[in-house]
Amino acid sequence: MIERYSLPEMSEVWSETNKWEALRKIEVAVAQAQAEEGLIPKAAAKNISKDSKFSIKRIKKIEEKTKHDVIAFVSNLAENVGEDGKYIHYGLTSSDVIDTGLSLQIADSRCVLNDKLDVLESAIKKLIKEHSLTPCVGRTHGIHAEPTTFGFKMAGFLAEFKRNRERLNLAFEDCRVGQVSGAVGTHSFLQPKIEKSVCDKLGLKPETIATQVIPRDRHAYLMQAVALMGAFIERLSVELRHLQRTEVSEVIEGFSKGQKGSSAMPHKKNPISAENLTGVARLLRAYSSSAIENVALWHERDISHSSVERVIFPDAFILLHYAVNRMARILSNLYVDEERMQQNLDLLKGQIFSSHLLLDLVDAGVKREDAYKWVQGCAHSLSGEQTYLESVLAHPEISKRLSEKSLKELFSGKRHFKNIKKGINKVMPKGEKV
Repeated sequence: MIERYSLPEMSEVWSETNKWEALRKIEVAVAQAQAEEGLIPKAAAKNISKDSKFSIKRIKKIEEKTKHDVIAFVSNLAENVGEDGKYIHYGLTSSDVIDTGLSLQIADSRCVLNDKLDVLESAIKKLIKEHSLTPCVGRTHGIHAEPTTFGFKMAGFLAEFKRNRERLNLAFEDCRVGQVSGAVGTHSFLQPKIEKSVCDKLGLKPETIATQVIPRDRHAYLMQAVALMGAFIERLSVELRHLQRTEVSEVIEGFSKGQKGSSAMPHKKNPISAENLTGVARLLRAYSSSAIENVALWHERDISHSSVERVIFPDAFILLHYAVNRMARILSNLYVDEERMQQNLDLLKGQIFSSHLLLDLVDAGVKREDAYKWVQGCAHSLSGEQTYLESVLAHPEISKRLSEKSLKELFSGKRHFKNIKKGINKVMPKGEKV
């Protein structure tokens, strides 16, 4: 991933040094498990654990000759261990360490990502608490529909965020597997109890059946969960972008001192962060598609997935980490213009209460078809400065059935918010109810 979208914590997880260190840990764990079962001398396992070191420069030098990076890595470890180096990679195949190493990097990514997800969740909750009863327009098809609150709007995003976080957790857990089963995965040399011992040491679960590689449906599932978290970030980004349009202007991204919005137009404050994240989500979806393509390998294995995964795993996790962090910053610095929200609510002069007017007429005994025609007629016949309430009060059929007092109460809008906190609290944890 390019430096612009890379934060150091996640970049370190996917660094070349950390990749080889993950593979070294696996080689050490295998040697220890083999020594415990008497397959190799205990002294050899001790020396492998103590002296196995690697140099990326040296690995690359050896690879120039071998044309095989894992062989180059194993050779580099062995030459630093000495005589006992012959027991490194004993009975293993390359995929045993490559795939198990990938699982370790994925597990590390989970920890780093969770820290940022916690920050984003807190930022959403803060907006919900601050604006649980801040009235704003609910829009369908981009058109004013009924009143809602900004807090309720954000509660919907929190619910989606929680679903996506649970999907990620399930997918991460599904990838918390390792394999030490040898060529074509049959345990022809190393017994399954060796594999279990190694996985226990590494905090992983043994793969059920590895066909020399861990089946890629696990990784595709994880990438789909990553893509869905990206889709959530995109949906929230698109909402914030619409709300920042000049004609709407209900929220504004934080604008720091010295920041410039346009090289040509000094007045501009553009929704650049939300736009950036809309684009990021497109990439995350593409990684998901590539991961699905990796599921169908030839027979027990091929390496068509390898080139893809060298790109998509570092990129996807570095980019998602960046996106979660940037969205948390947007929300933490978001300016919510409550006055503008109220002005927008008033634009239709009360027409946004039409649905409750319809229901009140039905409750008063009017056929729904007739009630709909009267309510719609009042809305579509407004003229000049006339309000919708005035139009309704002037309608002979409506005013005959509903009192002026009840109509004014309806048009106050209070009815719309009487249950709003109950809805919000469905997604708020105990102790954080609004």
